[in-house]
Amino acid sequence: MLQSLIFLLEIFAFLSAVSLAAGLVRPVLVLWFLDRMNRLLVLKIYGLLLAVLCLLIFLLKAII
Repeated sequence: MLQSLIFLLEIFAFLSAVSLAAGLVRPVLVLWFLDRMNRLLVLKIYGLLLAVLCLLIFLLKAII
């Protein structure tokens, strides 16, 4: 069960990294739902999400 949770978090981390890269090139691709679209918001939203997911993955792998 824990293996599947780690796998799911890795998929989310990969998607967040892809969104981060796409948003740094063209912010409108990933921030279409906001009024202001700039690269700093992309870093704040998707960068923070990626950091939290990587931290969770690291902690869960340490438990196993």
